[in-house]
Amino acid sequence: MTQYPSLLRIAPLQGEATSSLICRIASRYGLEAKALRSCWHWRNQQPKHESGIPRADAEVLLNAAGRQLLAGLCGVEEGMLVRALPSWGQQDAKLPAGRDGVPAAVWRIGGVVVGPVAFGCGLCTAQRTGTAVRVVRYVPRWERVCVRHGRWLLDANADQPLENLSLRDSPEVVAAQRCWAVMERRARRAGVEPGAVFGLARAVVCRWWEHSLQWEQEEIWPRRLQQVVGGEVGGDVARWRAVGRDVVVYPEVVGVAGALLDPAVEELVWADSGWERPRPRPGDGQFGRRLGELVGRPWLGRLIATDGGPLVSWQAAIIRRRRHTAAVDPYDAGPWRVRADQEPPTMAALLREQTREKSAGGSGTNWRSTVPPEQRMLITNLIEAAQEELFQLRGAHQGRTADAARLLLQRLSHSIDLLDQALRETALAAVNAGVALHDVEQWAGLGTVTTDENDE
Repeated sequence: MTQYPSLLRIAPLQGEATSSLICRIASRYGLEAKALRSCWHWRNQQPKHESGIPRADAEVLLNAAGRQLLAGLCGVEEGMLVRALPSWGQQDAKLPAGRDGVPAAVWRIGGVVVGPVAFGCGLCTAQRTGTAVRVVRYVPRWERVCVRHGRWLLDANADQPLENLSLRDSPEVVAAQRCWAVMERRARRAGVEPGAVFGLARAVVCRWWEHSLQWEQEEIWPRRLQQVVGGEVGGDVARWRAVGRDVVVYPEVVGVAGALLDPAVEELVWADSGWERPRPRPGDGQFGRRLGELVGRPWLGRLIATDGGPLVSWQAAIIRRRRHTAAVDPYDAGPWRVRADQEPPTMAALLREQTREKSAGGSGTNWRSTVPPEQRMLITNLIEAAQEELFQLRGAHQGRTADAARLLLQRLSHSIDLLDQALRETALAAVNAGVALHDVEQWAGLGTVTTDENDE
C-alpha cells in the first residue's frame, strides 16, 4: 500500500463523522474533497438528495487499510481516531478485510450507521481548527445547544443550507440545555434511560406544535420562532416551522420531561383515573392543568385532555402499573415507549413533504395537499383516542361483575362515539376535497353527506 506522509497534523473533533474529517483534511491541503477521496477505492456512489445535492449526513466506512491511510493523512495515532470518530470501527460486507490490501471505502447514511447527525457549531470549529469549515458530528437531540456561543445545531440530513441558528434572543433555550443535565440525573436515579424520557417528551411537545396552529392563546412559540430565525419568517411560514421546530419547542420538551419524571405529577394521573375505581378521564383533570402550568400555558390543560397520542399512552401505562395489570400483560412496553406512528417526523421529512405538496398543487391527488392540517389532526386525534380507550379494556374482564360491566360499557360507548365522529369528519373532508359524494356514502355506509356548517 502506498503511504501518504502527512505534512500537517489534523486532529479529529469529538463525535465527528469520518466523511467530515476527510473534507477538512482536503480543505487544509487546499484540495477538493473529491480529489482526496480518490485515494480510496469506492464501492458505491455518494448519497444525494432528490435535488441532486450531496447529502451532508453521508458517512464513510473504511476497511483496515483505508483506516490506516486516513490516520497517516491526519498525522495522528489511530487510537485518537478510535476515540473521536463514532463510525471508525464500523464494518461493512462490501469492504475487503486486511491492512495490507487496497484502501477501500463505502458510502452510508450517518443516521443509519450511528445515530442523529447535526452540523457542528461554526464558531467552535473556527476556534479549534483556525479555519471556517463545515463540520458534521453525531449529536443526540438533547445536546443540540452550543452553550458557549448560543447556537442551535441543526440536523444535517435535510436538503437546506442552514447549519446553525442563533439563540442570542432566546436565552430560555440555552437555560433549558443546562436544565437537561439535571433531568438526566433524575432519570437515571429513577432507573429510566434519559434518551427514552427525552424521546417521549419530544413526541408529546412536537404533537402540540402541530396543534398550535389552532391555538388562539399561543404567543410564546410564534415569537420564539421569529427570534431564532432572525425575523425572516415572512410568507414562508411552513418552511420555517419545519426548520425551527426542534429549537423552538426545546424548553417545553425539557419541562415536560421533568414533569413526567415527577412522582407528584404521576399521582395526579392516578387521581384523575379514579384511583382503584376506574372512570373515564375528566375533560379538565388535575394532570392536564398542572402540565399546562409547568410549560407556562395555564389554558393548555383542557386541550391536553382531548388530545390523543403519546401523552395518553403514557398516562394509560402509569395507570396499568398502579393497578398491577402491566405485570401480567406480556405486550405492555411500559410508559416510556413511543410507538413508531407517534414519532415526530424529522425536519428532512417535513421539508420533503412540503415539496411534494407544492408539486401536487392542490389537484386532489394528494390527501395532505387538499385536506387542511387542522382537520387531519382532528381525525388523527379522534382515532388515537378511541384506540387508547379500547387498549385499556385488555384487563377489564376482572373483578366484580357490576364493575367490569360498567367499565366495559362506558369505554366501549365512548370509543364508538369517537370513531363515529372520526368517520363523519373523514367523510366531510373527502367531499370537500372533491371525492364524489356517492363514493363517500358507499365507502362509509352513511346517509347523505352534507357540507353545511350546522352539520359540521
